[in-house]
Amino acid sequence: MLDHARIKAITLDLDDTLWPIWPTIARAETVLADWLQRHAPATATLFSRPGALREIRNQMTTLRPDLASDLSALRRESIRLALGQAGDDPSLAEPAFEVFFAERQRVDLFDDVHECLGRLAERYPLVALSNGNADVQRVGLGAYFSASLSAQQFGVAKPDPRIFEAAAAAATVAPAEVLHVGDDVDTDVMGALNSGLQAVWVNREAKAWPHASPAPWTISSLHELCRHLVG
Repeated sequence: MLDHARIKAITLDLDDTLWPIWPTIARAETVLADWLQRHAPATATLFSRPGALREIRNQMTTLRPDLASDLSALRRESIRLALGQAGDDPSLAEPAFEVFFAERQRVDLFDDVHECLGRLAERYPLVALSNGNADVQRVGLGAYFSASLSAQQFGVAKPDPRIFEAAAAAATVAPAEVLHVGDDVDTDVMGALNSGLQAVWVNREAKAWPHASPAPWTISSLHELCRHLVG
């Protein structure tokens, strides 16, 4: 159970906690494919099969493990690889990525986000803590957060304890005084608990807890979090 008296700050995951990520990525990949059709038609043709752009992005993870924490760089370099394989100008990777990235920031928030973040921000400093490359300012949530920390900026990703400790430091509190809110069992929940934070599992799809250890406090919406913490 949570130690309410010790909670002085809240860190929140972004993708699949505040919005569903895969519809966003699918839409961004469609916009990218349309752009390639106009500006790099050979690439568009070579990678016209559904899912092909995502496959080469996943391939880049193996080719460039040094970029594992930087999803923007992985996506940019995967586009560059696709352009090169098709015989198009690899320098088009920069504008192509910007088209993708702009659409990636157009997220469809879960309907509990604005109300609950507003209420929580009145009582606690909120820190965005993400392995992804969403920008809280560009998605329209910047006003709620006192700080934002990503794996891309920091250089290591959740569940590494260092990024959780850095998030606590950004809120100027000790790790044990932070409640981390996230959807991923391993990177968010177990990562936070193993780093000395408190944690709540956002389980919007009623999934089973996969570990032998007892499940932490689990919620199906942020409304439950707000009712519990701010009434």
